[in-house]
Amino acid sequence: MLGTLRFAQPTNYPETTMKLPNFPKPLARFVSTLPSWPASRAFVAAGNLVAWPSLRDLDWSHVAGRRFRVQVSDLGLKLYFSVHANGFRALHNGLADVTFTATAQDFARLALRLEDPDTLFFNRRLLIEGDTDLGLTVKNMLDAVELETATAGMPVGMGRVVMKLRHLALK
Repeated sequence: MLGTLRFAQPTNYPETTMKLPNFPKPLARFVSTLPSWPASRAFVAAGNLVAWPSLRDLDWSHVAGRRFRVQVSDLGLKLYFSVHANGFRALHNGLADVTFTATAQDFARLALRLEDPDTLFFNRRLLIEGDTDLGLTVKNMLDAVELETATAGMPVGMGRVVMKLRHLALK
């Protein structure tokens, strides 16, 4: 049976077209030369410190051990990781069950809740490749976490910095 998919605009996303600053080109060129393993380890360390405290209570059992890749297209950066009971675990490059691809700016807009992931997805600015059911499940899980909840679980001062960055981007 065919139907029409309708997505309501979540109320926690502001109506804004404010662009964040672009990543400096010399730094982007440098980042593109980094091997994926150390970059993946740094990404996972930051994720476990900053994001995992507010994500640990989600039910990750159906995605545990699956392989994820995040590609930051404008930086040429590929990050490989999996999710386990104690947080994120860096992986060496290789096959991924699902790949999320976007620009650094679009990932920052997602993290700061300046952009709705469904809007980016349907505008082809966020690509989900591979096991798209897995990708959409994880996207929906992450999107369900309120920014205020996420920042409350961050190390002292980090949550205020994130909220300040969001506030500055909205001006």
